[in-house]
Amino acid sequence: MDLPQPLVRGRLTQRYKRFFADVLLDDGRAVTAHCPNPGAMLGLNTPGLTCWLSKSDDPKRKLAHSLELVEADGALVGINTLHPNRIVAEALAADAIPEVAGYTSHRREVRYGANSRVDFLLEHPDRAPCWLEVKNVHLMRTPGLAEFPDCVAARSAKHLRELEAMVAEGHRAVVLFVVQRTDCERFAACRELDPAFARSLDQAADAGVEVLVYGCDIGLAGVTLGSRLPWRRD
Repeated sequence: MDLPQPLVRGRLTQRYKRFFADVLLDDGRAVTAHCPNPGAMLGLNTPGLTCWLSKSDDPKRKLAHSLELVEADGALVGINTLHPNRIVAEALAADAIPEVAGYTSHRREVRYGANSRVDFLLEHPDRAPCWLEVKNVHLMRTPGLAEFPDCVAARSAKHLRELEAMVAEGHRAVVLFVVQRTDCERFAACRELDPAFARSLDQAADAGVEVLVYGCDIGLAGVTLGSRLPWRRD
């Protein structure tokens, strides 16, 4: 997935009200950027962190800049929560995810469950449908360990229950965690910050929901899906 070009570099001054970030650009200008991430962004919202912004020429936008990447712990981190679905869409089109390769149709935002839309519905005339939910991961508190979520994620737990229901109906269901960091080699549910979600993930896996975790290759030009990471189930 290509990132908007060119990205401009700066240093984070503050991130506030969830969707705003003040940044001091390298050329000395101070700008307020859109922060496309509703989560807590633990460890990624510290003033002084190097960051990269994209800029839109759309005159209808209130904020021209968007926060795209942050450098933390010496690694590049993608903070835009809209990107994982785009990254996965490209990987699916290229059959680059072996566990879900070979489907002839990849439909997005299909209604299912209780007033929800699944990220992808994968279909093939000779296979059971595969319901695929994508989750963005960017929290790292222990070196090398990616964790999800970084705050209470009741909606994500609801998605897991809906995937369980698809399995009960004889379908295939997968939750895919996309780690938008270049410094992680394993993954675990963050039981400390949201024990209910961690229990829901365990229950979903026991019920037949497949748990996949993939890292990302991240550069200033773009982000692509990387290699599979192990899930550490405590």
